[in-house]
Amino acid sequence: MTYHDQIGNTLHFKQSPKRIISLVPSQSEFLWDLGLGADLIGITKFCVHPPEMFKSLARIGGTKELNLDKIRALAPELIIGNKEENDALQIATLQKEFNVWISDIVNFKGTYEMMQSLGKILNREEAALKITNDIHRSLDGIQNILPPLKVAYFIWNKPYMLAANSTFIHFVLTDLGLTNVVGQFERYPVFDEQQLKALNPDLCFLSSEPFPFNSQHAAVLQEILPNAKMIQVDGEMFSWYGTRLKYLAAYVDVLKHQLI
Repeated sequence: MTYHDQIGNTLHFKQSPKRIISLVPSQSEFLWDLGLGADLIGITKFCVHPPEMFKSLARIGGTKELNLDKIRALAPELIIGNKEENDALQIATLQKEFNVWISDIVNFKGTYEMMQSLGKILNREEAALKITNDIHRSLDGIQNILPPLKVAYFIWNKPYMLAANSTFIHFVLTDLGLTNVVGQFERYPVFDEQQLKALNPDLCFLSSEPFPFNSQHAAVLQEILPNAKMIQVDGEMFSWYGTRLKYLAAYVDVLKHQLI
């Protein structure tokens, strides 16, 4: 059997792989929800959902600092990673020894393609289709649901790093109706205080991950951007592109009331 991942790599299997390592939290949760708990043998230290998976499986380091020796000792038949979240050099090393399937997701369409592709490879096509359809239905009606305010989405503190174009976060923000003040930039640009002032956002979304912003960070940024509204947001809702998307509509409904 021959399959292709989302960045064009070709993988060959004689049968559906059973010993699986997942290198990305959102995809690990999806694999668990597919009913593959017995086939998952390794996850990262950030794969915290669901708790029973996190507690029961071997951890092979962080998404960008994988423990290659632990991975080798587990002898996986398939490793599932992501172009953005995993280190390219480590992935290249693993590809020389194992079957490695890589996703590349910047919108909902990419999410659905990832789910359906992995469903085929792992002999869970029906379950993957059901999850995909359920998420698709849950997201109906969220387009432009928020007022067209200018938002700065902070993912890191000192240096201040924001989510820009060509990211899943940017897609979610704009799909909801917000205007990303760094939409003209690519990926995750860095800004100093003066540059932040020039952006003049209406809103600042302070993410819970990868940097855990809190009220003290919000107070500092409020001094820099006195006209912007500071909102601490659940980063998983904006950046996890697996089955966690089923919670997005309810989260946005709550968020909407904070913007009124």
